[in-house]
Amino acid sequence: MTLVLQLLDDFLLNYNVGQVLVLAFVLAMLGSLPLKSRRILALNCLVFGVIFLATPISLSDIAFKFLGVVLIVLGPLLYMTGTK
Repeated sequence: MTLVLQLLDDFLLNYNVGQVLVLAFVLAMLGSLPLKSRRILALNCLVFGVIFLATPISLSDIAFKFLGVVLIVLGPLLYMTGTK
């Protein structure tokens, strides 16, 4: 268990929180693609938009804040165009 945590820590030291969140966002979107639901994609966009906006500036770059704003605007658009 400690070996896994050490490997994870060594990996994360090279990146900032924003880059790790982008990786998590991409993985979440890829994981929800087989469901073929635009509403689930929209909810993923909204949740990660809020997470990007809630992340302190000291931990990530300002570009990730703008990405959060874009995702918060894009999320409701995707949700409304999705069918039940």
